[in-house]
Amino acid sequence: MTIQWFPGHMAKAKRQVEEKLKLVDFVMELVDARAPLSSQNPMLQQVLQSKTKMIVLMKKDLADQRATEEWLAYFNDKNIPAISVNVNEKADINRVIQLAKRLAEEKMEKLKKKGIQPRPGRAMIVGIPNVGKSTLINRLANKKIAKTGDRPGVTKQQLWIKVKNEFELLDTPGILWPKFEDPDVGYRLAAIGTIKDQLLSLQDIVVFVIEYMKIHYPVLLKERYDIGHELEEMVDIFIKIGKERGALQSGGEVDFDKVSDLFLRDLRTGRLGRITLERPSI
Repeated sequence: MTIQWFPGHMAKAKRQVEEKLKLVDFVMELVDARAPLSSQNPMLQQVLQSKTKMIVLMKKDLADQRATEEWLAYFNDKNIPAISVNVNEKADINRVIQLAKRLAEEKMEKLKKKGIQPRPGRAMIVGIPNVGKSTLINRLANKKIAKTGDRPGVTKQQLWIKVKNEFELLDTPGILWPKFEDPDVGYRLAAIGTIKDQLLSLQDIVVFVIEYMKIHYPVLLKERYDIGHELEEMVDIFIKIGKERGALQSGGEVDFDKVSDLFLRDLRTGRLGRITLERPSI
């Protein structure tokens, strides 16, 4: 399976990122804490490799806390400052500002030594669609500036935003890369809602997540759907969920599409539990 999805505005956004990069001092890259590596755009990594950057693991409240700690250590070991965030917690927003301020101050010190008048630091915020970028920007600016939505591809232009008097932030649209060579990357991103549901079979996405959970989160499957080790066949698992949750067609047969939709809603909203779909060591 190779997923290809590269709307025209994303190609344009990539060019704009390349053009604007010389205007900023550092980059704030947002990833999803439930799939931190899969939600890093490899195409952007090539563009950004010469810039100082910090990584913000978004939606930490939906991710496995232990896994998030492992990912923070993973990025820090690579000398990339990393922080995990729940955008609804003011303390987390303040931590983002303080880390960005520190990176900006380092740049301003270099300018000062060159005899250049210090100015507010400038950062570019980047990330794939639906990672929570617009919501974070609104929290950082303490007002509604960027459009928000629960679907990928809401932001389609670039904006400069002042964050208190600490630094200036250049917003950019979410950018995906032309195709996912690794099918697991596509499934992870589809599961957390980063790419449009129409691009993949929802049943295939759910099968991928359930197989992963049977190994890494069997307790959560048991707690939510009463699925234990006795159920091995995926058909039986779907039927069990459908009957437990009333995902039925007329006549009483289980509707597999309804089961898939219900399961993904449970996963994406956290009702299924705090789940991370990849680990640094796996």
